Amino acid sequence: MRDKTWQDLIAIADLMPKDATPVKFGTRELAVFDTVDGITVAYARCTHGAANLCDGYFDGKTIECPLHQGLFDARTGAARASPARVNLRMIQSRTLNSMVQILI
Repeated sequence: MRDKTWQDLIAIADLMPKDATPVKFGTRELAVFDTVDGITVAYARCTHGAANLCDGYFDGKTIECPLHQGLFDARTGAARASPARVNLRMIQSRTLNSMVQILI
């Protein structure tokens, strides 16, 4: 098993302010959320219907799935409303030198 390292994901200037930004990282489809509490990163697919969450409504705290309106806390990944029952898979992230980085 190799050690995890911080990898640049996207420049902060390229984020959609106060919104969800879709980002491809290799074969991974990620969502970068500019939340009221800071930037977070998760896998972009809804755990219920596999829709891309970046296409859903985002209020700075929760992201609504555009397919069946399940809700997730974009800060923690917690499933908040049916039909979503499985939490989002979050990726440890940080901002450094005007970049969003993820630990992979």
